[in-house]
Amino acid sequence: MSGLKTFVTVFLTVFLAEIGDKTQLATMLFASKTEYSKVMVFLAASLALICAALLGVVAGSVLESMIPRKFISIIAGGGFIIIGLIILIKGS
Repeated sequence: MSGLKTFVTVFLTVFLAEIGDKTQLATMLFASKTEYSKVMVFLAASLALICAALLGVVAGSVLESMIPRKFISIIAGGGFIIIGLIILIKGS
């Protein structure tokens, strides 16, 4: 995958996954408090997401050296399916 295609794919996937999640809701709550600087809330939330992404990259790199990539894809895909089913069942 080319660098730009990789960037766009990862950006869109993570961006769409983050919309409306607990992280965004927590950030909105902090930003709604008048005593908190909006810039500081933005910077802190951004740094937290960068650190979380770094952990994901490191974990993925370590797992890749220990477990075949196809197995990691199956586990990740299965995890998303399970999470989706849980959300559908609890939402009913």
